Amino acid sequence: MTEQQHKRRVRYKGTHPKTYAEKYKEHQPEKYADTIEKVIRKGSTPAGMHLSIMVQEILDILQIQPGQNGLDATLGYGGHTRRMLEQLQGTGHICALDVDPIEIEKTKERLKQAGYGTDRLTIIQENFANIDQIAQVHGPFDFILADLGVSSMQIDNPDRGFSYKVEGPLDLRLNPEKGIPAAERLKELTQEELEGMLVENSDEPYAAQIAAEVTRKLRRREPIETTTQLRETIERALSFLPENQEKKELIKKTCQRTFQALRIDVNSEFEVLEAFLDKLPGALAPSGRVAVLTFHSGEDRMVKKAFKQWKKQGVFCEISDEVIRPSAKECRQNPRARSTKLRWAVKTNEQ
Repeated sequence: MTEQQHKRRVRYKGTHPKTYAEKYKEHQPEKYADTIEKVIRKGSTPAGMHLSIMVQEILDILQIQPGQNGLDATLGYGGHTRRMLEQLQGTGHICALDVDPIEIEKTKERLKQAGYGTDRLTIIQENFANIDQIAQVHGPFDFILADLGVSSMQIDNPDRGFSYKVEGPLDLRLNPEKGIPAAERLKELTQEELEGMLVENSDEPYAAQIAAEVTRKLRRREPIETTTQLRETIERALSFLPENQEKKELIKKTCQRTFQALRIDVNSEFEVLEAFLDKLPGALAPSGRVAVLTFHSGEDRMVKKAFKQWKKQGVFCEISDEVIRPSAKECRQNPRARSTKLRWAVKTNEQ
């Protein structure tokens, strides 16, 4: 009698999904609430989702009252928008902007399913640099929120090319229908221009080495067209560093800064923010309140400078003296909140 061979059970691929596409439960939070809760408890962000940062602090600052008219300049996943709509208690209106044609439709449907139709919410695919045009039609606004961070669902989707951690096209555009991807932008820059951009946009200490290695590779017609190829280029640029435990962490932070600098450049983020800050007072109603979330020092410096300028000119009657940071508890639950800085201002009650 021959011994029966037991076949090993084929493990279901979805049991421990690793890739963005495999995490189908995380893409359906309404259906798999238990899975979402487990992921968040571990200090991670579920795939396809975004955990809104400093929600209660923002609500405390904006002091939203029923019947008011507000603007969410950066809709994203819609978490902040939804909480602000709740404060309106079924009256008033919010206008929400986003440049991302992919995520804006998902968020619009998500908020519609939550009961927020066009009578309470107007969603427009528009850059918040054009806040003056939006205010002419939908303003002035009693409260304005601008969250300058890239949403987690954009970072985690490898097709968008925002993360050095996963293979994908080196794109980095918030609106993939406009402009050129980061891979093409690298080909346009001279070594000197790339070095300057890395310093200006992310204070990169190894800007010279990275710019030299990128230029060398491109001159030799070696491709830098994917996130992995750029990460490997950065690793090669830092090959002179001693091999120790610190090197791995240093390469990680250098990749983060380099991708950030490229993203800022590709999307003209500083220019967009400058336009928004210049036009901000004109979009606010008398006694209107504004809150701005920033995620790196360059953005925060611009917001701080603009708020001080408008207060000095008598346009704002009150501004935050210091930045507000997320609590230690929030940072544990959502590590992506760690670099967040919140500033606020209040417009005078005069026209």
